Amino acid sequence: MRTQLTSYVARLFAGELSVFGGPATDETVAGHIRAEQMSLVLGYSVGIMLANACNAVVLAIALWHSPDRTFALVWAIAVAGAALLFGLQSHASRRITKPQFVSRRAMHRLVRNAFLLGAAWGIVPMAFFANASTGGQLVITCLCAGMLAGGALAFSTIPIAAIAFTTPLFVGIAICLGRDSDPAYLLMAFLVVVYGAVLLRGVFVNSLAFTRRVMRQLEAERTVRQDPLTHLPNRIAFNETLDAALKRLALSGEEFAMLLLDLDRFKEVNDRFGHPAGDEFLVQVASRLQRCTRAAEHVARIGGDEFALVMSNLTRPEEALDLAERFVASFAEPFLVEGCEILGATSVGIVLAPRDGNTPLDIMKNADTALYRAKKAGPGTVCFFEASDDRASRDRKALQSDLEGAIARGELFLVYQPFLNLGENRITGFEALLRWQHPQRGLVPPSEFIPIAEETGLIHEIGEWVIRRACATLADWPDDIRVAVNFSAAQFHNTGILQTIVQALADANLAPHRLEVEITESMLLSKYGSAVSILNALLQLGVTVALDDFGTGFSSLTYLRKLPFSRIKIDQSFIRDMLVQPDCTAIVKSVISLARDLRIGVVAEGVETADQLEYLRQIQCDEVQGYLIGRPMAADQVPALLHSKKHRATYAA
Repeated sequence: MRTQLTSYVARLFAGELSVFGGPATDETVAGHIRAEQMSLVLGYSVGIMLANACNAVVLAIALWHSPDRTFALVWAIAVAGAALLFGLQSHASRRITKPQFVSRRAMHRLVRNAFLLGAAWGIVPMAFFANASTGGQLVITCLCAGMLAGGALAFSTIPIAAIAFTTPLFVGIAICLGRDSDPAYLLMAFLVVVYGAVLLRGVFVNSLAFTRRVMRQLEAERTVRQDPLTHLPNRIAFNETLDAALKRLALSGEEFAMLLLDLDRFKEVNDRFGHPAGDEFLVQVASRLQRCTRAAEHVARIGGDEFALVMSNLTRPEEALDLAERFVASFAEPFLVEGCEILGATSVGIVLAPRDGNTPLDIMKNADTALYRAKKAGPGTVCFFEASDDRASRDRKALQSDLEGAIARGELFLVYQPFLNLGENRITGFEALLRWQHPQRGLVPPSEFIPIAEETGLIHEIGEWVIRRACATLADWPDDIRVAVNFSAAQFHNTGILQTIVQALADANLAPHRLEVEITESMLLSKYGSAVSILNALLQLGVTVALDDFGTGFSSLTYLRKLPFSRIKIDQSFIRDMLVQPDCTAIVKSVISLARDLRIGVVAEGVETADQLEYLRQIQCDEVQGYLIGRPMAADQVPALLHSKKHRATYAA
């Protein structure tokens, strides 16, 4: 019972209309309503406080010849000074960004201040009316009536504050009028009661309409600013939060941090379990992330698997790091989705304002740069933005700009690394490898420019150039030689690539079986659904398809069963250690045996020693590739290799 009474009193003095029979709200909505109420009060307060100061001065002048002159002067100075001080504070508060949430405690302070102000004016009729002249009594009557009306206006959306302000005034007036039995005073008392009832009824009607209007507005804004899947704030709401934080930074110097999160391996979840499971995974992730934050802070979903948060009122960078580490730790337990346990992870990039920027563009750009470095470091990594990141980002953009014209300037070229057929003891094909000779940077590694090409879409133009150049070069080689071309995920899942291949083969007058397409498991993970149809179309065309880096993914056998590969390439990490690590030996032998049963060709990558070559020959591997066979070479060096008896003797040894 005591707990219920305490809760009722707390809600009453927090201005909640549910205690008067109005609509009930949860604390989040109530906090937003209080913020709107407080904003209106602050909007009125400067004018009302000036009126209070003016009224106090007028009262002091009216009572200048009264016996209570000294007391009235002290009272007027105290009230006018307090009113001016509070008015200045209210004016300063209005300059700061309007709060989105106001606590019950803040509303309790407002109600207390309203009562104190009302009590200050409630003293007036009790203390000064009896000894005042007729003119002074008229001034007191007008001032009390005006304060009642002004208080009802100022607190027209907060009934409890209006009651707290007007009650002392009514009590003071009642005591004043009750001292005299004059019938005119009784009539005045009746008018005051009617007047007060009308004012308070108006306050209740207005506050109820105001609350319902704010609730409808909040619901409409929530729909616009809420992610429909996770019910977190969306990008629109996040941008508003970031703008508000930057305004507070400019006005009051309040520093903040922004955390940008990206889920690791989320595409794998979608591809393995389907989009409904992916959606449920995101919902559970959102719930865990939100539990890590403070009550007034909200994680926002700003992209498919990207989340962000503005951490306000930051005092130490370690606070942001602690929160980021809580985010990372929240992924420690697996997620249970449709009866399956899913392991998740997130990477986090952090920027500190104003150190790392003071505009939305700088904050977002630098957060994205920090996140990029975190993801490169591995799942579960947290990185603060650093000045070196900015330099790396600018360098990356410059590289992107240079790459856009690399084909036209003739800076891209192909080199070819041979395949050796162990059964026939001859070179049967070459893998075409893309290189970029930059005029200032020199030879740029593919690991640097291929990701840029994929992100920007340049990979389509570059990929088409590679296919055409490889086919044109292959046309000058013997008919029993093939060329293998690596495809990225972006290329492979673009159906237009089929027409590109058909046209390249036709222009070079090549048989389709002489072109081989190499793809990796990581590519298939990105968009598994369209892989089967494109692979089947390639096979029907007569092009062969190889699965590169076999064994490095987690579902290699699934792909061998479902997708029509012509050849698999055992990753060089297994070949390198197969003569010294028993587990690598077993894997290589098992893969070759499995491929033979499935009637799929096998290529061993990374062969660098004669012992490795001999062992692969013994276990009947079909083809090998590596520095022992030949390093990547220019196209004009290939004919000499194909006709070299020396190489044939070496392979036979």
